[in-house]
Amino acid sequence: MIRLKNGIIYDPKNNKSAVKEDIWIKNEKIVSKPSAEEIESAKNQGSYQEIDLKEKIVMPGGVDIHAHIAGPKINTGRVLRPEDHRHDNVPKKGGLRSGVGSTVPTSYVTGYRYSLMGYTTVMEAAGPPMKARHIHEEFGGLPFIDKGFLVLSGNNYFVLKFIKEKNKKALKDYLAWLINVTGAFGLKVVNPGGVEAWKEGKRLRGIEEKGTHFNLSPREILLALAEANDELGLPHPVHIHTNDLGSPGNYKTTISTLDLLKDYRKHITHIQFSSYGLNEESKIKFVSAADQIAEKVNNDDKLTVDIGQIVFGEVTTMTADGILEYNLHKLTGSKWVNTDVEMETGSGIVPMNYKKKNLINGIQWAIGLELFLKIDDPWKVFLTTDHPNAGPFTAYPWIIKLLMSRDYRLKMISEMHNKLGNYTDIAELEREYSLDEIAVITRSGPARALGLANKGHIGVGADADITVYSRLESKDKIAEVFAHPEIVIKSGKIIVEDGKLVEKLREGKTLVARPDYDKNISEIIGEDFKNYYSISIENYPVSDSYFNNLEVIPCS
Repeated sequence: MIRLKNGIIYDPKNNKSAVKEDIWIKNEKIVSKPSAEEIESAKNQGSYQEIDLKEKIVMPGGVDIHAHIAGPKINTGRVLRPEDHRHDNVPKKGGLRSGVGSTVPTSYVTGYRYSLMGYTTVMEAAGPPMKARHIHEEFGGLPFIDKGFLVLSGNNYFVLKFIKEKNKKALKDYLAWLINVTGAFGLKVVNPGGVEAWKEGKRLRGIEEKGTHFNLSPREILLALAEANDELGLPHPVHIHTNDLGSPGNYKTTISTLDLLKDYRKHITHIQFSSYGLNEESKIKFVSAADQIAEKVNNDDKLTVDIGQIVFGEVTTMTADGILEYNLHKLTGSKWVNTDVEMETGSGIVPMNYKKKNLINGIQWAIGLELFLKIDDPWKVFLTTDHPNAGPFTAYPWIIKLLMSRDYRLKMISEMHNKLGNYTDIAELEREYSLDEIAVITRSGPARALGLANKGHIGVGADADITVYSRLESKDKIAEVFAHPEIVIKSGKIIVEDGKLVEKLREGKTLVARPDYDKNISEIIGEDFKNYYSISIENYPVSDSYFNNLEVIPCS
């Protein structure tokens, strides 16, 4: 039993803003104040601990809704980038494992750095079904944090086949089967139809063009998947990487997608990369369309987004959108990797360097911040860098400082390209985020969007995932405060104290969904599976031996 006293609590889900009160922890959960007898019994058994927080900031553990932390892309990225590891390491000490890496750190280092930053739950954003075993193997090497993964479905052979046949029941049964047999949490859609078309030597623009063997448009694929996702009652909305991502003028495709799915729950990920305007009269043609996108977000109650905020410096771009990576390779001349995952998806990896003096990179940076500042409701917009695509997750504290301090934004702008103001109004935006809003975009909001009722808050019954930060004495110290929490509690255990990891390796939970489905679906797909896959359907499911600490999140 732990009593945290004299903390200043920021818990937006429970409407607590700078509230000073005790928090009680027992058996990995937040509990109401125990009786005097229970407290005395715990003291007698030596299982009572009382910590005076001395009016420090208390928030729920951080929740990252979108990052790339495990699986074949990450592992290939590590191999592709020895330079990313050469000068960055974590020495083995105090029960920790050694490890290396900056933009694509090894599994143990990833878990350590999230924990040291006060994050306790992370969602792996894109997993090919055939590679699910690899993802779960790496999950076993991610210490402390709870995690789940979103299974790729937007260019899957059986998805396209059932949509073409207008067989909604088979589509729903197949998607539910896919989530179950891979141990996934939800559905991820990347450039729907576009990846499959590119593998066939074609290029789709927007959401109306048709292509692929099944002659489907992205519109048809998006609509079918959003409908199936809602009818299955999955905890999280369909998680969408839009078509035309990264292309000037792509905001029109994003708006078309939002209009199409206006009646369905949806989450648009790393939306900064989908908010680009095109001005033919401009010298570089690339301009911000944050105003148009923010307006759509502000007026859609079934929509949430995460930003994918650009961070200046070395990054490793990786996505199932293989055509995007090919374009980046041609644009930058950087080394690259491209793969095709049989009947399911593709992917690519390209190192990049976002430069502060580069005008295009500066506009990208500004667009992300514009969206943060122009989307009115913080419950709709969440902090991500699409790690490691727009930057490493370790940059979150400095992004928080950009949001909380206009002076810091202006200082950054003064160091950037002198024409930046011609393409964005970021310097004119006066809004500064409060601590309550930071708690929403880094904790409460992502947890709610993921359907994790026990995460992102400090109410009775919540998982005892808690982060304690130093008091914020001045805005100059924002980044340092959020980069180095004083105490982090994960599942009722203190894992960080005085800014250092103090707990030996502990495996967090793997979060999965288990939607119902008709078991006959395996027979329906069996013949095509036998004809086209390189493995048998009997060997396709991930066995229970891969799940050491499983938590099933209920479907509605």
